[in-house]
Amino acid sequence: MREADLPLAAIDSFRFHLDRFLDGETGTLGRDRIEPVESLVDADTFANNDESDPRCVDRTVVIKLNGGLGTGMGLESAKSLIEVKPGSNFLDLVAGQILSIRRETGSRIPLILMNSFRTATDTTRALEAYSDLGTDGLPLGFLQHKIPKILIEGHTPVEWPRDPELEWCPPGHGDLYTALGTTRVLDTLLESGFEYAFVSNSDNLGAVLDQDLLAHMDRTGSDFMMEVADRTPADRKGGHLCRLGDGRFALRESAQCPPEEVDEFQDVDRYRFFNTNNIWISLPALADLLARHGGFLPLDTIVNRKSADPRDPETPQVVQLESAMGAAISLFENATAVRVPRRRFSPVKNTDDLLAVRSDAFDLTDDGRIVLTNGRVAPPTIDLDPRFFKLLDEFDRRFPAGPPSLARCSSLKVTGNVSFGQDVVIEGDVVIRGGDEPSRIPDGAVIRSDHRA
Repeated sequence: MREADLPLAAIDSFRFHLDRFLDGETGTLGRDRIEPVESLVDADTFANNDESDPRCVDRTVVIKLNGGLGTGMGLESAKSLIEVKPGSNFLDLVAGQILSIRRETGSRIPLILMNSFRTATDTTRALEAYSDLGTDGLPLGFLQHKIPKILIEGHTPVEWPRDPELEWCPPGHGDLYTALGTTRVLDTLLESGFEYAFVSNSDNLGAVLDQDLLAHMDRTGSDFMMEVADRTPADRKGGHLCRLGDGRFALRESAQCPPEEVDEFQDVDRYRFFNTNNIWISLPALADLLARHGGFLPLDTIVNRKSADPRDPETPQVVQLESAMGAAISLFENATAVRVPRRRFSPVKNTDDLLAVRSDAFDLTDDGRIVLTNGRVAPPTIDLDPRFFKLLDEFDRRFPAGPPSLARCSSLKVTGNVSFGQDVVIEGDVVIRGGDEPSRIPDGAVIRSDHRA
């Protein structure tokens, strides 16, 4: 890491997590250490509050986490460049959101992207189309750090001369805090009069700066606020909110769940709220916390086991020592969580999600948000056969005329080598079964029950 010119705080952070791992820390957070969260303040209860300070918006920066590649869909470029709606990718819509808020409020709200060493170039090139997006004195992006992958056998760093980039991995979005400090972006923001940051994933187009949420944070004096939403079966594998024994909030990710507690982890009635990864941070409080901990935050260690080459499961097994941004909720002194409506969360993690978002189950608003279509309270649950739909090019080939209508679909499962014609409508709970040989749903088909293609 020194040879790669990584800053001392990033090295110290990695060493912190490495020491935990070498000492036998598994990164798990079991039921004996946590309690469910029964209820939270509801964001809908303080909408349009007249006590809000109009100057808050002008003191807020929007930060988008943009380090992810589309490797899970067979791509090697930034996931935010995938087309979401006709003619628009994630970055196009994020840029549109920021420019719309500026016009509406007359404020200077900056957009700053946290890129990884694998997404920075593509992202910079894509944003050249938006000459008016930058804010004087502030960068449009900064780099998160990289850390070595560690071999499970022998616990030494991976050596991969054929492709040295495979020796490294991102340390998770918990690196946000360290990277804001080491790049001096945090100092620059504070010197420019910014006090709050709204942070979310670039693939969550429901996560637009909300003035009522900002006003609530300012009014209550919170220094960290997490947006959470009601868990549905579609969210059962994502991180959930809980409380530690001393009453502090905590975030438990799926990688932190002991294997014997997986069913309980996925119980959406027991653990009612999932982390949308939309968070609000007091920048002065963050600066103080970083100073107290030597430039990084001692977040929970997440031990992710993967192949050295993620495209080749036969390559040596490694661990990636990561941390989650939301885990900081247990470190800030005045941290809180707020229940938000589902429209604040519409991410795309795989082609299942992409089909839903591209369909008429989601609408694109004039200000660049992707929201559930009128009348829906949850997205359709999609389960596409990974043998034929996992990779984006294969996925697109099976929907040559675009996605079917899913506006009235509750769930859709597709098995086999099935392609879809034009103007197909899926309603209710549907299972479509095909074989290994190609089959096709004809143009104009309306499917309301199990169907054999």
